[in-house]
Amino acid sequence: MPDMIEVFKTNVSEPGQAQLIAGKLQERFPAYRVHFDLEDCDKILRIETTGINADEIISILHASGFRCEVLPG
Repeated sequence: MPDMIEVFKTNVSEPGQAQLIAGKLQERFPAYRVHFDLEDCDKILRIETTGINADEIISILHASGFRCEVLPG
């Protein structure tokens, strides 16, 4: 199955916060490739893998005190 890319809008603004969230996501989903683009106005979280559980990703960010929503493609 080809890789999927899901893009999320977040309010993560600091590199340290992004590292913390990326670590949590990769601990829970080791196959995910996680990348934040904090320069983008939407503070983009981009995840690439073969199958994405968007609800769980949103849940992990919310539990960490951040907003997160799927950006329509």
